[in-house]
Amino acid sequence: MLLWINGPFGGGKTQSAHEIQRRLPGSVVCDPEHVGFGLHRMMPPSLRADFQDLPAWRQGVQEVLDLVLTEHDGVVLAPMTVVEPAYFREIIGRLRERGHEVRHFALLADRATVLRRLRERGLGHAVRFIAGKDAPVRRESFAVSKLDLCLERLRDQEFAEHLWTDRLTIPQVADTIAASAGLTLAPNTDSALRGRLRRAWTGVKHIRFD
Repeated sequence: MLLWINGPFGGGKTQSAHEIQRRLPGSVVCDPEHVGFGLHRMMPPSLRADFQDLPAWRQGVQEVLDLVLTEHDGVVLAPMTVVEPAYFREIIGRLRERGHEVRHFALLADRATVLRRLRERGLGHAVRFIAGKDAPVRRESFAVSKLDLCLERLRDQEFAEHLWTDRLTIPQVADTIAASAGLTLAPNTDSALRGRLRRAWTGVKHIRFD
């Protein structure tokens, strides 16, 4: 089974995927973003536009997920924002056509909630600590520029199942996704402090400077 966790940038996709992976033995996180970063590194900076527009990215993601779903005996988690219906059908539609069970979840929240999460997440704090408080955070700027489009598109029925997360913690989001998919997670035994530290570390591991 593939759990594709969609949502706006800063909506909690990666944190939720890693929370599920932590509490579901045998599950793996396959992040489609890595395919895009690899393609970007092969290109001069002047050509690095949105990698989702590259057919190579969509084909590569579909082929890698197909391989992992075929060969790996466990749940596969893909945290990735995709709001173009044609791209969504190209990747997820093909996986379903090949017989894979794909459960899709769109994590939604009010605009103000997402903006607060973007300000608070580890990326912005880490970059400013390293480069100075006035350093521009390019990924955060990109996330904000795409926020309204993401929230509008992901409300469409095509992107269901919708999960509103304004009043949910990351463990609660993980529990809700798992229950909807018929999966049982191990109990969350983290204290509030340990949970915050764990999520901060997950955020630090996903910092990108290119």
